[in-house]
Amino acid sequence: MITHKNISLFFIFLLLLLLLLNLYTAINFWWFAIIVSIWFVFNIVGSSLIASNYHVKAFCRNALEKEKKIALTFDDGPGIYTLEILDLLKKYNVKATFFCIGKNIEMYPEIVKQIIDEGHLTGNHSYGHSPFFDFYNAKKIIEEIQKTDTLLEKLTSKKINFFRPPYGVTTPSIRRALKITGHKVIGWNIRSLDGGTKNKKLIFNRIIKRVSPGGIVLLHDTASHSVLVLEQFLQFLQQNHYKVVSVEELLNLKAYEN
Repeated sequence: MITHKNISLFFIFLLLLLLLLNLYTAINFWWFAIIVSIWFVFNIVGSSLIASNYHVKAFCRNALEKEKKIALTFDDGPGIYTLEILDLLKKYNVKATFFCIGKNIEMYPEIVKQIIDEGHLTGNHSYGHSPFFDFYNAKKIIEEIQKTDTLLEKLTSKKINFFRPPYGVTTPSIRRALKITGHKVIGWNIRSLDGGTKNKKLIFNRIIKRVSPGGIVLLHDTASHSVLVLEQFLQFLQQNHYKVVSVEELLNLKAYEN
C-alpha cells in the first residue's frame, strides 16, 4: 500500500544509497534534487486525494455494494440554504449526512436541531474550515475537532464519530490528531465540485457520470445552485431506481456513540 510512511522510508533509503555511492564515486547533485522532488510530488498528491489513504484511512465508498445504493453528504453548513436542502430531502423521502462547521453551528443551532430531528446524520467538519487548516499542528487540529464536537454533542446528546477534513486534504498532523480523537474519516468518490462552479449543467452531468452502487456523493448546502442540482439529482436517482441510504448503512459504521 502506498502510504506516507512507506513512501518516506523508500525515498530515505534511496537518499542513503546515493550518499553511500557518493563515498566511492562522485554523484551528481541533480540526482539528489530529482529524488527529493519526486518525494515532494508524492506527498502533495497523496495528501490531496482523500481516497488514497496516504495519511489516514478514509471511507470513501462501499466497493462491495452490488445493489443500487448510494449515500448523500453535504459539507460546510449549516446555513440558510440548508433549510431548502432539508425540504427537498423530505419531499423525496431520503436521508443524508451533514458535515458541519463549528462556527456555523454557533450561528444556526436551530438548523442543526432540525437536521437531527428529521432523521439525518451530522459529522464534524472542523470549527473554522480555515484555508490554513492543513498547516495546523496536531494540537490545534484537536482543539478544532473537539470544539466542534462539543457544539454538536449538545444537540445530539451523543459522541460524534465522523470527521471530514476541510478540502479533503490529509496531513501527518491530522493523522496524529485523529489518533487522539478517534474519529472515522468519511470521504467520497463522487465529487460534484459545486463549491467551485455555479454551472448547474456541468455539476449535474459530473455527478451522474460517476454514480455507481456503493458511492458517496459530496455536495454543499451553501448555495442556491446546489439546491437546484440536488432536485435534478434526486429525480435522476428515482428514475434509475437508486436508493439513497445513510452513510451508517452504506459503510456499516456508527455516526455516534451513546
